Amino acid sequence: MEAALRSMATGESREVPAFVTVTILDTGETCRCRTDESLLEGLRRWGLRGVPIGCRNGGCSVCRIQIARGRYAQHRPMSREYVSDDDLAADRVLACCVKPLSALEIRVIGKMSKAFAATTATTNGA
Repeated sequence: MEAALRSMATGESREVPAFVTVTILDTGETCRCRTDESLLEGLRRWGLRGVPIGCRNGGCSVCRIQIARGRYAQHRPMSREYVSDDDLAADRVLACCVKPLSALEIRVIGKMSKAFAATTATTNGA
């Protein structure tokens, strides 16, 4: 839930971001992301390596994910080369282009998902 803060010095108000829980289903990692930043930035800020990072501006599809549960908002354009209308309808998006609005559960499906899964299995002792 977002709350407005009023500055005593200026009388201005500003929105304080809410935090939501994000779970990467591939790894079981969980963190709290702010609702005023991209999902990818929130995960990076927490030091989670569950979603690979590429260009950070919607043009490479490295951070492509499937939102399994939860609400989000698109805040920047995504390359139509990597995200079609069918993808959007199925909640397949780029993590750098969406902001979480509620608790999310996500899966990694981008270009590096196979390499990521192999690294995760090795790291987890599989």
